[in-house]
Amino acid sequence: MRLLKLVPDDTNIKFLKYRMPFYVVSLLLIAASWALVMTKGLNYGVDFAGGQEVRLTFSELEEAPIPSLREQIGALGYGDPVIQRFGDANQVSIRVRLPEDVENTPGAATAIGNQVISTIESSYENVIRDGNDTVSGKVAGEFREKAVLALLAAMLAISLYIWVRFEWQFGVGALFALVHDVSLTLGMFALFQMEFSLQIIAAILAIIGYSLNDTIVIYDRIRENLKKYRKMPLPELLDLSVNETLARTVMTSLTLLIALIPLLLFGPASLFGLVAAITLGIFVGTYSSVYMAAPILIWLGVNSNSFIPQESVADKQERIARGES
Repeated sequence: MRLLKLVPDDTNIKFLKYRMPFYVVSLLLIAASWALVMTKGLNYGVDFAGGQEVRLTFSELEEAPIPSLREQIGALGYGDPVIQRFGDANQVSIRVRLPEDVENTPGAATAIGNQVISTIESSYENVIRDGNDTVSGKVAGEFREKAVLALLAAMLAISLYIWVRFEWQFGVGALFALVHDVSLTLGMFALFQMEFSLQIIAAILAIIGYSLNDTIVIYDRIRENLKKYRKMPLPELLDLSVNETLARTVMTSLTLLIALIPLLLFGPASLFGLVAAITLGIFVGTYSSVYMAAPILIWLGVNSNSFIPQESVADKQERIARGES
């Protein structure tokens, strides 16, 4: 029985035919995303906005009841709590955001922590208090700055790697594609005001990795075809390269989406932002590899000689002296 092929071998889609309209739309989306980030801002979680952290041990339980805790503490009105296991399975760290009107009130943060603990103790016996600490806004701000610097460093390092492996034009194209993907992800979080936490930083790094992988596959095929078809016009060569890698791109994206969409629809609320970011990243990462990273090579001057060693003047003169053409 013949296997069903999602992408036929003779696929010849003219991707670059409409590269200018797609580029204009992409630039507008990037501008709109940053406008949303600058005007509406990001809804920072406890990791980046500060808050109160409570650490507890459920001495009579083998495992902490995290789903129940999330429901109980969420009902207190301090936003979605961040609940994580630490140490043994019956030990948890609970973090809640502080309301703006109590951030500068002495003792208010500790009182909120005590309220969280009292709510839990009303439902569970023999709960041991391991800590009730305040994460200051200053510390959270420094944490936020370091996260941004880490993302920028990752993007620049990736671009440098592609520059070394291919040519500088490819590094610029990859960097632009990554800026596009990260910008649209930030724009989604600013538009819908979903909580922006360390989980989302991890999601953005995953998006960068996926987009980079897809871009390098296409770039590698472009390099091979530049050596093979030296007289082919560059737009046609880019279309050929994208079509030749299309089956791999579709299968990779489809496999990831099969795993992500059920988790997005039926998964726990605590993972919604993470899964939503990666799901969007699959789409924008695939799109940017085709319509951002590839077409920019035309405007940056890539040609059939980009990967052919250039003959030095001395070698050329010596060849002419030997009577060779």
